[in-house]
Amino acid sequence: MSLYQFLIAVRQQDGQQLMAETGETTSHLMGMFYRTLRIIDNGIKPVYIFDGHPPHLKSGELAKRYVRREEANKAMEDAKETGDTAELDKFSRRTVRVTKEQNDEAKKLLRLMGIPYVDAPCEAEAQCAALAKAGKVYAAASEDMDTLCFAAPILLRHLTFSEQRKLPITEVKLTETLEGLDMPMEQFIDLCILLGCDYCEPVKGIGPATAVKLLREHKDLDGLVKYIKDHPESRYKIPENWPYQDARELFLNPEIVDPATLDLRWEEPDVEGLVDYLVKEKGFSEDRVRNGASRLMKNLKTAQQGRLDGFFKVLPKEKTNTGDKRKQADKAADKTKKVKISKKK
Repeated sequence: MSLYQFLIAVRQQDGQQLMAETGETTSHLMGMFYRTLRIIDNGIKPVYIFDGHPPHLKSGELAKRYVRREEANKAMEDAKETGDTAELDKFSRRTVRVTKEQNDEAKKLLRLMGIPYVDAPCEAEAQCAALAKAGKVYAAASEDMDTLCFAAPILLRHLTFSEQRKLPITEVKLTETLEGLDMPMEQFIDLCILLGCDYCEPVKGIGPATAVKLLREHKDLDGLVKYIKDHPESRYKIPENWPYQDARELFLNPEIVDPATLDLRWEEPDVEGLVDYLVKEKGFSEDRVRNGASRLMKNLKTAQQGRLDGFFKVLPKEKTNTGDKRKQADKAADKTKKVKISKKK
């Protein structure tokens, strides 16, 4: 997902992707290099997970994405004919795809930077969750809420958003989520499937509050589906060929690499290798690359795994009431007045 973000967002002033002299796109490498530096500068040691093959159940979602991309391609061609540069830029971003070559280039960059990565056999979110469950990492960072269904103990959202968006990072703890909903894990997975996931479309007319109510009433999706089928007069209709049981099994028993077999190591960067790759091959600034490599060496050696509040601004839990603010303002005004009088004297 990070590579998609970089290919869409890291652009030149004219809206075109960054490119080397050879014409190769470098937006993904630029984004990966500087985002990783920023994360490590803040005492966080990242592990990147690359998607493997998509599960068969995801074919419907992938087909929808393909249709949207084709529609964007058509709109882009129309914008070219009319000369509408704003529309052309908008739709060109929607046609972005990450190629195998770009994935391989990102992996090479991470190896040279000394950053560990894992090739997931299937869904990256499932592998992230498995690493967090095994205690190999602190949390799984993703915008995909399905990560919780794979039982990630902690999910971080907005960790990889641009600083310009000023969005606070959200930390979702699975145990607190289940306690708050008063649900066991299996029922929570059924709730997420009922509301729609990558593998099943949602049941029309059922929102979050109704979904919770129905599952409390019927215990699980099996009971709810049976009830709806037994009562054709019900206003809820189960989609045809709705593979909710397969989706549930995929969440409960995902295809992953056993975390116990993985040795995640953060190593010193290969400085000259980075210069050869990013500067000589891809046209990056040598000074910036060497400076980045020195930051990597310094921070990976000395920094311990940092607290997340060192990476983003912690929002206050309680707002200061108006009376307290007024008292503080009065105190500040009195202090300023005393200083002015003292200066006059």
